[in-house]
Amino acid sequence: MASTVTTSKDSAATSRPGYGRLLRTRGAWTFLLPGFTARQPFAMLTLSIVLLVQHTTGSYGAAGAVAAVTGVSMAMFAPYTGRLADRHGQRAVLVPGVLVHAAAGLALTALALNDAPLWALFAAAVPTGASVPQVGPMVRARWGVRLKGSPLMATAAAFESVTDEFTFVVGPLLATALCTTVDPSAGLVTEAALTLVGGLLFAAQKGTQPPVATTAEGHPRVRHASALRVPGVRVLIVTFLGIGSVFGGMQVSLAAFTESIGEPGLNGVLYGVFAAGNMLAGLACGAIAWKVAPQRRLVVAYAALALAASALWTADSALLLGALGLLVGMCIAPALITGYTLVESLVPAGARTEAFTWLTGAVALGQAAAVTVAGQFEDRLWDGAGFLVPMGGTLLALATLLALRSRLAGAPRGRTVARGMGHREPVAVD
Repeated sequence: MASTVTTSKDSAATSRPGYGRLLRTRGAWTFLLPGFTARQPFAMLTLSIVLLVQHTTGSYGAAGAVAAVTGVSMAMFAPYTGRLADRHGQRAVLVPGVLVHAAAGLALTALALNDAPLWALFAAAVPTGASVPQVGPMVRARWGVRLKGSPLMATAAAFESVTDEFTFVVGPLLATALCTTVDPSAGLVTEAALTLVGGLLFAAQKGTQPPVATTAEGHPRVRHASALRVPGVRVLIVTFLGIGSVFGGMQVSLAAFTESIGEPGLNGVLYGVFAAGNMLAGLACGAIAWKVAPQRRLVVAYAALALAASALWTADSALLLGALGLLVGMCIAPALITGYTLVESLVPAGARTEAFTWLTGAVALGQAAAVTVAGQFEDRLWDGAGFLVPMGGTLLALATLLALRSRLAGAPRGRTVARGMGHREPVAVD
């Protein structure tokens, strides 16, 4: 077991982690700015598809199904993308990925505008989802390299959650504005363009990407075990599926609710309020020096999320729905941040990009399932019935988390977490 003993000066420097110290990390801004640009389209994709396909078909069920195929495809391919990035480098995966994604997104747009049959939209949705660039996990992996077990890792996880949620404030507003005031296809076209430009800018930052482990001959070192073999990662995947059900259920149900009251432009505003609650809670989480174990924090945060999500279907006005959406958003951030923070203690450095993409993929899969079910509920039941989906998804995930929470305990420092994935990086000890 390797360790590095910190001096008292070093210990004092890291004993009070905060955003200011985090953002002064050497080289951080070189990947933060392009990373923000590259992940912005992610918040636009599902909503842009829903608004475009609903406009061309007149059915939220069809729109939700196409968006769901995109989400399922992303969830299936994201972990494989993360594993390739761990083995061959982020740039080698990202550059071809953004090119494919832009082309597939434009093809889906053209098919929808030309009233193509639903099966053709499904066919185009598969490569669109499979090629979604996993910039968020890649940024988190870069933080892991720069910080190497520092107490700032929890702050970095909070900062990334806030960044993600800020994109979900801007993205839905931008997608709604483009689709409702410019053209129904404008949201998806803009998403493809931003993905291409932002992804290439991020890929160009080669100096901060995690190093690729190589053999003596210079070939990438093959890792035979997956991050999925870590029991705690599997528990986190289930909890993140529940979080995805909230995102998906909110996207479809808010769109249907605002249309039913004759104010479709409020859709982006209400979703922005929901995302703003997430962002504000994320800022608070990152500023707190937590003394409670992350496993316990996750259980408490998730219980609060399930309780708040269970009230959404009762809203009968835009004002009440906005207030409940704000509360739900404030409950999501602590659960997301704590889940991502637990990866650092559960998974060795050489497999963290893959682990992060499993969690991101789980959110996408939960979102895809929720979009499909909520769309059917909105078409077949009453206005607002889609809000039952976040309630059901979070309650099921909470039950799983409570039953399996013991698996979230991290392995001792310096021990191998999963056979074949290598040893943890040396960390500072007092």
